[in-house]
Amino acid sequence: MNLTVVISGKSYGVDLSRPCDLAIPLDFAGPQPRFFGAPDAASKPFQNNDFIGATSRSGSCNVSEIHMVPHCNGTHTETVGHIVEGAIPVTEALTQSLLPATLITVTPVPAGETGESYQPVPRDSDFVITETLLSAAMSGASDGEIGALVIRTRPNDGSKRARDYGDGPAPPYFTADAMGYLSARGVTHLLVDMPSIDRMNDGGYLTNHHIFWNVSAGSHELAQGSRTDRTVTEMVFVDDSITDGLYLLNLQIPAFVSDAAPSRPVLYPLVETG
Repeated sequence: MNLTVVISGKSYGVDLSRPCDLAIPLDFAGPQPRFFGAPDAASKPFQNNDFIGATSRSGSCNVSEIHMVPHCNGTHTETVGHIVEGAIPVTEALTQSLLPATLITVTPVPAGETGESYQPVPRDSDFVITETLLSAAMSGASDGEIGALVIRTRPNDGSKRARDYGDGPAPPYFTADAMGYLSARGVTHLLVDMPSIDRMNDGGYLTNHHIFWNVSAGSHELAQGSRTDRTVTEMVFVDDSITDGLYLLNLQIPAFVSDAAPSRPVLYPLVETG
């Protein structure tokens, strides 16, 4: 099958034979990533009266019952419903599943080395993604190429696939200046390889979530200009074999009536044709 797309006035062929899967496989019986002290996602056979959903236990078929916290267990996509009252399901925010996307790579810097702001005040041990880093990494991308933006952070070892973010150093996060820059540039769908765009244990400010969705600080109410069309996808993993640049993104989500759902972002390489 051949697929051609036009992005910012240029035609590209989509290489459907080389999908780049950014979702972390969620192994219910093995190592898996988790955040904020949540238990591991788990699966067990469904039981009802005489029925058991496990062929290994003489059941007629396998039927699994899954327990998980989408915000904390593996790759997931969330909406402004994460911080406001009232449901904003992921399917309402993500109205297109095929999107132009730009992949960039940044190396977070010590918070003490930047004059950029964040609430609460960063700790000296924090590592942050700054507006300076983003503006440099995105300098070659047009606004039409960054409706979806994928950000890979370094170091980028495979431990991200099964990291317990409650142990060890805190993950990096964005400065408020950086998030304001992404919002001003028109990023609608943001994908990151951290468990949150905000600092872990930030006292409940969720500064960057409020900036990205244009919800007043401390408020849980939508306003006139709140961005209900924007999504944040967290805990992706971008292998180093995937080069920075422009792609076609297929962001796959189940039709959960919820502010967050497990997701599977897939990047397809593009070849300029005219």
